[in-house]
Amino acid sequence: MDVKAAGSVAQDQFSKHAGRRKVIIDTDPGIDDMMAILMAFQAPEIEVIGLTTIFGNVNTDLATINALHLCEMAGHPEIPVAEGPSEPLKRVKPRIAYFEHGSDGLGETYQAKPNFQKLSKDAADFLIENVTEFPGEVTVVGLGPLTNLALAIQKDSNFAKNVGQLVVLGGSFNASGNVNPAAEANLFGDPEAADIVFTSGMNTLAIGIDLTTQVIFNEDDLCEIRDSGGDYGKYIYDCCRFYHDWHLSSDHLDGIFLHDPTCMAALLDPTLFTFKNGAVRVETEGPCLGHTILGMGLKKYVNIHTLCLAQLPSKLYLLSSSLRCIEEHLLLYQTFISVPSAYQSIYITCSETNQWLCSSKFEIEDAHYRVLNFIAT
Repeated sequence: MDVKAAGSVAQDQFSKHAGRRKVIIDTDPGIDDMMAILMAFQAPEIEVIGLTTIFGNVNTDLATINALHLCEMAGHPEIPVAEGPSEPLKRVKPRIAYFEHGSDGLGETYQAKPNFQKLSKDAADFLIENVTEFPGEVTVVGLGPLTNLALAIQKDSNFAKNVGQLVVLGGSFNASGNVNPAAEANLFGDPEAADIVFTSGMNTLAIGIDLTTQVIFNEDDLCEIRDSGGDYGKYIYDCCRFYHDWHLSSDHLDGIFLHDPTCMAALLDPTLFTFKNGAVRVETEGPCLGHTILGMGLKKYVNIHTLCLAQLPSKLYLLSSSLRCIEEHLLLYQTFISVPSAYQSIYITCSETNQWLCSSKFEIEDAHYRVLNFIAT
């Protein structure tokens, strides 16, 4: 398959999702999860039909509280929230990132407790029920460890083929990890679950942190959000202070990475990315636990198809980099980003399992990230 064919396959794959799609967000909110969830609520092309919660940025109980809070704050208390397990599939103690998101998961802003309750059914059953009712029509956005999805696959042999698409924040293709040099946090959080998902045959688009660490709100951007007069501007700013301070101490970055919002942008407009074919597994043992193993197409392996590189254009519109508040709602706008140097995208599919993953690595020389955030009309 040549580059042109690879591009046309990608577009054909996404075209079946035209129109308003049903979406379930599997999440561990989390500050960047919060921003992605608010993006989804205001996107006219999707209908959020539920949230499922999992450990990661916070423990599962707190993830559920935060998910309910975000639904209520955004004016969607009717959206069901189903809770997942408190531990990974095979590991007793989950990795919890309070140090990054604060003891409450929202930057130690200590929001009011939600008035509504979680569903009585668990997250895996909720996922199975909805994709069974709407086979091929439900997109799942995985913003945390993939435990809930793995459990759904184990419970229902038809689950993977009934999911319309999985868009997952996970992996680090062509870059170091963010929990250790080998692994990205979400896949490290439950590597066995991630490997089950990536080998299930599910139509999966994965956004790696080698891309998301190039999408940044700096201090000026955060102040612009705060001063915009928008209904959520100060809320976002307040939540991000803790997150910003952690990035400054951990990464020496005067800003924040927009991991989850970039993942949501890939759902809302996949044409912002171009792609490449390949195959991926997740390491479940040893010092490289959680590492995404990517077949780069340098040779032909048994049972692994040759990869095909698709080039990105020299300019990228990152939908995740701009948000706007109009009449007490969040709306999405595209932010123009000029990238003067060459870079490449990896869009990976294993045709045997019909998996799709996207990540990219690129060098940015003096690229200006201009953010239109929460500008009140």
